[in-house]
Amino acid sequence: WQRPGFELGVMLQKAVQESPGCDGVLLGGHGLFTWGESSRACYRSSLEVIDALGTFVQEHVAAKGDALFGGLRHQPLPERRAAALAIFPFLRGRVSSRARKIGHFCDLPEVLRFVGSTDAERLAALGTSCPDHFIRTKVCPLFAAWTPGADLAALRRELDAALERYRDAYRRYYQAFARPGSPAMRDPDPTVVLVPGLGMFSFGKSKPEARTTSEFYVNAIHVMEGATALGGVPGETRHDVPQAGPAAPAQAFQSFSNYVALPPSEAFRIEYWDLEEAKLRRQPPERELSRRVVVVMGGGNGIGRATALLAAERGAIVVVADRDGAEAGVTAERAREKAGAEGAISVPVDLRDREAIKAALAQAVATYGGIDVVVNTAAVFLVGAGGRLSDAQWATTLDVNVTANARLAEEVTPILQEQGLDASVVLVSSANAVVPKHGSEAYDASKAAVNHLVRELSIALAPHVRVNGISPATVVQGSTMFPRDRVMASLRKYAIPFDENLSDDELRGLLAGFYARRTLTHSDIRPEDCARAILFLAGPQARCTTGHVIPVDGGLTEAFLR
Repeated sequence: WQRPGFELGVMLQKAVQESPGCDGVLLGGHGLFTWGESSRACYRSSLEVIDALGTFVQEHVAAKGDALFGGLRHQPLPERRAAALAIFPFLRGRVSSRARKIGHFCDLPEVLRFVGSTDAERLAALGTSCPDHFIRTKVCPLFAAWTPGADLAALRRELDAALERYRDAYRRYYQAFARPGSPAMRDPDPTVVLVPGLGMFSFGKSKPEARTTSEFYVNAIHVMEGATALGGVPGETRHDVPQAGPAAPAQAFQSFSNYVALPPSEAFRIEYWDLEEAKLRRQPPERELSRRVVVVMGGGNGIGRATALLAAERGAIVVVADRDGAEAGVTAERAREKAGAEGAISVPVDLRDREAIKAALAQAVATYGGIDVVVNTAAVFLVGAGGRLSDAQWATTLDVNVTANARLAEEVTPILQEQGLDASVVLVSSANAVVPKHGSEAYDASKAAVNHLVRELSIALAPHVRVNGISPATVVQGSTMFPRDRVMASLRKYAIPFDENLSDDELRGLLAGFYARRTLTHSDIRPEDCARAILFLAGPQARCTTGHVIPVDGGLTEAFLR
């Protein structure tokens, strides 16, 4: 073993000079070097060597069969995905004690075989054998000693206890090897958590980092798989390891069943290497909503779309939910242009359907591990025949505009409480909640109810979850509540002349201009104005604000607070 650097280069040079006919070098604990007359020849040589080595190892793995890793102790749970989904927010909250993290779940066959094996806990505790692995996975994963099939309450208790042990061990690891001038101790929480019967949870500051961490530990499992299959006495601890040398003596290494891990002292030298620290310092600063999962209901158009796109621009991971799944997909695609390929997903949802809400929230948790912000911009403004709503239209207005918010809050609350992290809910009300008007009684009454629901929920969900709302004046641009016929009806109502040949946007512009002239600022209210207010309330800058509804109405005197 030799840490990467100049000395390793000198050792390689010496090895090649002593073996002039060689066409490659295999480094235990590092990787493979090959060369050739051209880049194609070099690449072909690499593939040939890797294929030969892989075939050799896999033959031994296959021969080992069910005895691999000491044999299977725990079978994978048939309902493991549901159990993983139930425990994910809890686990995400617990591994975010110092910094919020995004999650990834993996239950590949090789992962399930490893975590359910007799030797898994012992092997996992040794750590990885390669620095490329543990830079992501930390010096070792956390292994939850849980019996699959026991209730999830028992798993929660085991995880809490195991996390305390893990953090204490990481502190002792740091204290044992830190020297004057070493960088300060980093986050002591694990980035990989192994659970028998379920699989592997991995965490990072972003979805790509969490997924990559998972892929790295899958590779670490393959290393342990090959090592334990190739020889040695099962369960034996060896001291005559071939990796020993000037950089690390034999007693520094730990082994089990022919698997040899990187010495903790060497792991520390790489994890806290000056070059690694310099790389971390060069990373761009995180944005205001980085590491947060923002669910936007009604994100397919208007205020919802503007909120989703602005959240992505500010670093959030975005889940776009809308009854119109196609429009939600359009918003998510635009959000990914700002947040990266894994920075946004879309889910269909009808807020009148509790099961649909559960499914949408479950998709957010399954993809990212949890939820930090929930925004609901969805609402309806129904127009009845002759200006009078039917009983069914009244019921629909109150169901979508009021009851759906309560329904959404009820379903997301267990997730937020499981995490135990600061979270935020923002509902969209309306200036109509305090400005009485003829012809919009159902809508106005529903928004008045939303205002009070904000106050009720802020009390119910305190102290970790803040609940606020915004109260915009009429937002015409991009709103599904303003189809062409309603815009034209409003223009006629206010005696605003217009040409019926104008486009939808031009007609909306006339109406928006009329509404703007009624405000103190003479400003039309745009979706982006609402989005900025929503994300102010949702984000860390408003950490002491809850139970309030902020006007976004350009200065509408009729809506002044009473």
